[in-house]
Amino acid sequence: MSVLRALGSSGLTVSPFCLGGNVFGWTADETQSFAVLDAYSAAGGNFVDTADSYMYHFPGNEPGQSETILGAWLAARGNRDDVVVATKVGDHPGYKGLAPANIRAAAEESLRRLGTDRIDLYYTHFDDESVPVEDIITALDGLVKAGKVRAIATSNISPERLSASLAFSDREGLARYVALQPQYNLVSRDTYEGERREIVQREGLACVPYFALASGFLTGKYRPGRTVDNIRNLPGLAGGYADTERGVKVLAALDEVANARGVELATVALAWLAQQPTVAAPIASARTTEQLAALVALHDLRLSDAEVQTLTAASS
Repeated sequence: MSVLRALGSSGLTVSPFCLGGNVFGWTADETQSFAVLDAYSAAGGNFVDTADSYMYHFPGNEPGQSETILGAWLAARGNRDDVVVATKVGDHPGYKGLAPANIRAAAEESLRRLGTDRIDLYYTHFDDESVPVEDIITALDGLVKAGKVRAIATSNISPERLSASLAFSDREGLARYVALQPQYNLVSRDTYEGERREIVQREGLACVPYFALASGFLTGKYRPGRTVDNIRNLPGLAGGYADTERGVKVLAALDEVANARGVELATVALAWLAQQPTVAAPIASARTTEQLAALVALHDLRLSDAEVQTLTAASS
């Protein structure tokens, strides 16, 4: 059973592993998605991440299908109050960008698909630099004041725009970002470690990293010279790390720690991330309950300082 963590200043408490909903309706149909959600909930998980655009970028998918499946599961199980639901705005093909009217309209559509009256954590999916941060924050604050959103957060944003957003919220007494969702994992540290992490630490935000397993690379199934038949083995995704020096070193360190602990590589990779400063809950997705087992095992694994250092050194 997981011990819940505070999500920044939001008042929300979440499990230390966040279940990613990007596979719902894509590589996992509704039945499989329900099984994964049931198993995650049974393991003490309460934090599910989705987006209004998942996964229309891949052929055969409709935008919003992940939200629809999650909403159907919440209705079927009658457990809406037990789940922290996070979704995102700005990337749906019918609601692109962060113009205030667009944010409001997209939120209504997300609420409809999720079958709920409020979104617990609402992210701007990709920053829209054509819109002043003042307009974005004011629109999000309106959703909070209307009770449709409990807390706001952001993803894929520059340090400058993040700082400006927080300063405007403070100056005007409006809703304030409580979390940042950056790409962050053992083979991709540079985007977050540095200016973004400094802001998150200084401002009391929570970090909720996406691609926590580097699109599956950190499970160990992608190795140099090995061909993997997987929809994610695309240029720039998991398969791309296998032939890098950092990737090879990280896998070797993960093998060492995982073998010593008798756990899966994915569990160790998530544990390293969960023990980094500012990180509240790494996000990873599972297509099957078998895949999920290694992810929720994070709830019971605490790495030693020496193990964390071994992994950090390998990934530097």
